[in-house]
Amino acid sequence: MKIGDKVRFLSEVGGGKVAGFQGKNIVLVEDEDGFQMPMLINEVVVVGDESYETTRMVEQKAKARQAVDDSDEEPEIEPADRPITFKAKPEERKGGDKLSVFLAFVPMDVKELSQSRFETYLVNDSNYYLRYVLMTAEGSAWKLRAEGEIEPNCKEFIEEFGREDLNDLEHCCVQLMAYKRDKHYLLKSPVNAQVRVDTVKFYKLHAFRENDFFEQPALLYTLIENDVQKVKI
Repeated sequence: MKIGDKVRFLSEVGGGKVAGFQGKNIVLVEDEDGFQMPMLINEVVVVGDESYETTRMVEQKAKARQAVDDSDEEPEIEPADRPITFKAKPEERKGGDKLSVFLAFVPMDVKELSQSRFETYLVNDSNYYLRYVLMTAEGSAWKLRAEGEIEPNCKEFIEEFGREDLNDLEHCCVQLMAYKRDKHYLLKSPVNAQVRVDTVKFYKLHAFRENDFFEQPALLYTLIENDVQKVKI
């Protein structure tokens, strides 16, 4: 089965053509109106070998391109050329309705710690979306380093840095606002967590420990855990 194949559904009436895939088990079937439906691969069957790049369609596309040359108007987009817009909603997990968020530093080569560069992440271990702002102190002022949104139960890469940058990261502040989409949820207080990063730990292998979020050891600072804010100053 490949993109462009005509398929029909096994357990219900209908069908269409293959517009794309989501992982190994989900196929996106596009109907005549251009609507894409996610279906299990074992719930559809190919009904023919006819390609959607037939002579008729090639001629139609050629005419559309000619119309652009003649009138400077954009041709109508073929349904098969439209980008795949289906995106599965993040799954919630049991016990995830209490906020737990961590600032993480991960060595890129833990076996060569003295030479390694590092990566910064924010870890969202909850069922809430998070709008975040990460800042570092410069004297009495603050510098914005990153801002954005993290989906539930995900980690967000922030930046890569070397030891020459450690002094800039010594005093961090992370502000968080939690919310859910398309459903009711319990209100969470905004988080304003300031963290003193112990730069000496970046030279000590035992400071980087096994954890539930990364395959390699990491240095974790707790911003909030089970709705209880942890402020380290």
